Amino acid sequence: MTHSPEALWLGVNPSLSHFDRRLCRLLNRQVDLQHWGYHQTADEPCCLPTVLSLLDDYLRSHSQPIHLIGHGLSGAVGLLYSRLHPDRAKSLTLLSVGSNPAVSWHAHYYALRNRLPCDRQRVLMQMANMLFGTQSPPKIVGLAKLLEKVLDTELAPHSLTHHQDLAPGGVEVPLLVCHGAYDVIVDANAHSRWQPCLKTGDRLWTCPAGRHFFHHTHAPQTSAVILDFWQYTDAPLVRAPLIEILS
Repeated sequence: MTHSPEALWLGVNPSLSHFDRRLCRLLNRQVDLQHWGYHQTADEPCCLPTVLSLLDDYLRSHSQPIHLIGHGLSGAVGLLYSRLHPDRAKSLTLLSVGSNPAVSWHAHYYALRNRLPCDRQRVLMQMANMLFGTQSPPKIVGLAKLLEKVLDTELAPHSLTHHQDLAPGGVEVPLLVCHGAYDVIVDANAHSRWQPCLKTGDRLWTCPAGRHFFHHTHAPQTSAVILDFWQYTDAPLVRAPLIEILS
């Protein structure tokens, strides 16, 4: 058995890791946070069971349960894993994951492709606007190319012809679910539908001005909420004083 980190950041879309770095740096100042990433090769099919098996191989090598955290599809992987192996997750923190984890930005993109009479590039630019809000035209073009790379070369559970269903519901382990107030993917209704799944001690939090990647734009607020939850779950975990939770 190897030394166990206190928390593990899950990342299954490496092209989007830039949006995780601010929050990871803040968390890593106060806890031993490590990163687990999945890089899908060109010859591999999109297969969530494979991802879960590889994650299990990693976590089996550690002696203690670990706080799991992930954004979007990465969070959904954490949710599925925690259902299968609740003894290996100390807690689960989900960022921009709805009560139906199959409803991701990938699913919205393919829904738009099926509905809108325009080419792929225009749909990608529309998705970039939905996810990130008003940006300069060059930045929207760059973000659209980034989303295109994810869809073409990385783990994505849906396609134009297939929508993968994932069972809704919660987990046995302590749960924190966070989203942005202006997220069009995981909107207020999708976030509130977590309520019946919560146990005593589980938490819902809304970032007041955030969008789908609120943890990037509002990293200090998000970090404070997560650290407070981890401290509640396991008081000895946080070694430094918590920063003030900002509204």
